[in-house]
Amino acid sequence: MKLSIIIPVFNEEATVKNIIEKVLEIKIPSTIYEVIVVDDGSTDKTFSEIKKIKNKNLKIIKFTKNKGKGAAVRKGIIEAIGEYIIIQDADLEYDPKDIVRLFKPIEKGLAKVVYGTRLKRMPNFRRDERTFRFMLHYAGNKSLSLLTSILYMHWVSDIECCYKLFPKKAIYGMSLKARGFEFEPEITAKLLKRGYKILEISISTEPRTYNEGKKLNTFDDGFKALWTLLKYRIID
Repeated sequence: MKLSIIIPVFNEEATVKNIIEKVLEIKIPSTIYEVIVVDDGSTDKTFSEIKKIKNKNLKIIKFTKNKGKGAAVRKGIIEAIGEYIIIQDADLEYDPKDIVRLFKPIEKGLAKVVYGTRLKRMPNFRRDERTFRFMLHYAGNKSLSLLTSILYMHWVSDIECCYKLFPKKAIYGMSLKARGFEFEPEITAKLLKRGYKILEISISTEPRTYNEGKKLNTFDDGFKALWTLLKYRIID
């Protein structure tokens, strides 16, 4: 079985080399995989750090200007040759070792689409949600996930988790249009409308702060996600 791991990157010079090396180190039995890194027009030393890595399983794509996470992921999907696709963020919030766990239900034939989830829990006021801003993230993500569950009649607990594993054939002929973070609700809405059931597996994360480079805007990106969910309930 072939797996394509897509890593969209924008201005992540401090972490990108580390995360790519971690992804290249994972071992999935009976599976060959490629890693597709899409530099989304970085203006720092990100691309220089990427080019330091030499590996036959690594494919590098460079945008001349920033187009957004969704656009970078869509480009990676076009270039992917794997039967399955998963998305990996370029920071160090997610542990690539969890990709192995996410892939096990696929190998066993128990699921066709597998998502990671960070939110099968109450707020953690001692760690992740100890600040007002991260509490807003938690509440917003929970609300969007609940709305998704109601609109598309399938329970999802963490719609904004980057780990989304799905067969490439599931998106054949699918018109993906998102340019930014609204890619997450768009792909989820369209997979559910095509009848795919999503299996969620809990993962561990180490959330970074905005001072460390976190890019998600709670209000702007949250509104776009809300509109995306409502829009694709009605149209294709």
